[in-house]
Amino acid sequence: MTELKEHRLKRLAMRAARRGTKEMDLILGPFALAHLGDMDDAALDLFENLLNESDLDLYRWVTGQESAPPQVSVLIKEMTHFAELD
Repeated sequence: MTELKEHRLKRLAMRAARRGTKEMDLILGPFALAHLGDMDDAALDLFENLLNESDLDLYRWVTGQESAPPQVSVLIKEMTHFAELD
């Protein structure tokens, strides 16, 4: 059975806002609330895959301490800009 888009959006928003580290909660949670509803299925897949990464890696990518992998670099740049970290 396939998941309804509404349920998927709620699930992803919850995962983004409750990461385990406060820093990533404050970056990913608001970004998810602002952008998930506008994402197509491919972008949602990418965001969901990004949520499987460790908080430490995500934080390093968003803050520019390390380069993000090419497949998520555009999404990381969007998050960085959204969080006004650029």
